[in-house]
Amino acid sequence: MTARVTDFLVIGSGIAGLTTALSLAQHGHVIIITKSNEEACNSYRAQGGIAAAIGDEDSPELHLEDTMRTGVGHADGKSVDMLVRKGPEIISLLADWGTRFDREGAEFALAKEGSHSKARILHVTGDATGKGIMDSLLLCAKKQPSISFVSHTMVVDLIMQNEQCVGALTVDQETGANRYFARFGVVLATGGCGQVYRYTTNDIVSTGDGLAMAYRAGAVLADMEFVQFHPTALNVDQNPMFLISEAVRGEGAILVTEECVPFMKKYSEWGDLAPRDVVSRAIYQETKNGHQVYLDATSIKGNFEKRFPTIFATCMQVGIDPRVDLIPVTPAAHFVMGGIKTDLSGQTSISRLFACGEVACTGVHGANRLGSNSLLEGAVFARQVAKKIISFPPLLFSSWQEDEVSIRLCNDKQKEEKWKQQIQDILWKYAGIVRVKSEMEQGLEELISISEQLPPTYLESQNMLQVAQIIIKSALWREESRGGHFRSDYPETLVDWALRQYKVKEKLQHEPNSIASIHS
Repeated sequence: MTARVTDFLVIGSGIAGLTTALSLAQHGHVIIITKSNEEACNSYRAQGGIAAAIGDEDSPELHLEDTMRTGVGHADGKSVDMLVRKGPEIISLLADWGTRFDREGAEFALAKEGSHSKARILHVTGDATGKGIMDSLLLCAKKQPSISFVSHTMVVDLIMQNEQCVGALTVDQETGANRYFARFGVVLATGGCGQVYRYTTNDIVSTGDGLAMAYRAGAVLADMEFVQFHPTALNVDQNPMFLISEAVRGEGAILVTEECVPFMKKYSEWGDLAPRDVVSRAIYQETKNGHQVYLDATSIKGNFEKRFPTIFATCMQVGIDPRVDLIPVTPAAHFVMGGIKTDLSGQTSISRLFACGEVACTGVHGANRLGSNSLLEGAVFARQVAKKIISFPPLLFSSWQEDEVSIRLCNDKQKEEKWKQQIQDILWKYAGIVRVKSEMEQGLEELISISEQLPPTYLESQNMLQVAQIIIKSALWREESRGGHFRSDYPETLVDWALRQYKVKEKLQHEPNSIASIHS
């Protein structure tokens, strides 16, 4: 086992990880570790855009109002205020780093999405915003001599010393286990956990690794019951599912049944541009009533392939012409509002351990995320992390000693995939769009049974299993319905539950303190 020391260790290569690294590049050496290649992340897949109050008729105050309302009384006002006020600054920064946002003449082109009162969504090449931003950030990062990438390497656990995080233990197929130490601190930017669900828009790498690692190290997690299901994934059998951006509805598309009957006005005065939790539950109910649900984008007609070229090409590949055909859609797990609890600087409950992006719970999303706030959150709080982490005095590692551990990766992906599918099916069946106590308790029992059988070398499955249990335990605790968390046995949104958080601290059943410990 080898050891490598750097100034800053960033785990994850999405918008949060790259923005952190670029912001730290002038302050020391940064190592970015990513489980697959650098492009494998949810940031790269983001279609709709990034929200910021830069329009003449817009303001940070209006952006804050929309974010707070959509968060259903659970968003943290200080965090949201920081998010919206730094939005224009972030857009300028991303443009300076090379992102070519779409324009209408000399001005940025702005689109509208669900629950936004103003058009404030910037996009790149119509519906490839994440790719556009990520390509620019990766190009910048790879030009920086102080930034190094370590790809196709899985971070197994965080290394703790004197109640602070000092590094990470990794494993890959070529070199086996290795240690990385950070003089100033470790930043988790590992994204979400959508792959714990059977149907998801999340990249295949989004197995909740950062959440599970932080939990095992003793960091506090919060709001894990709040999972956002995007209402309009393309309803064809694939993993991950292809997203039909909310921006399509922003341009005039409407949800209809197989009889071409619109239905969203029955569920919300916002109609097809209602918050995502409302739209997802509406589609769920229509399906329960025996209907098939489609997105009718034919009103966009000849402009569709220009405004949404990626969506157009994907639909055409499966035999759907959005200009004349209805697009079959279904809700799919998309985003977790909860995560590792942090302050406004991205500091977790563990010293020298920071988190930003979807893996963090900053409080900006509350119980339901406002569309296109995720890329903004990742960049805004990455900048906050960079400002804070350089204030720490550097650590010395010359005398560091630790017992050797033997860690192996699973070399039978087909067998591990079967375990993953069991976990995914349980979460979708028992802790999906609509939840009830008896079913969640059944799901928890089934997950505990899996934990007693799951081979220790299946590292991603171990992480998924822990995160799945945390989601169900959190959902059982919240005896109300709010945002992305809906319980049929407690359907009301109760004032007494606003801003109350189930802070996950106690250990779950049948689990080690670290993945490494079960390999030793």
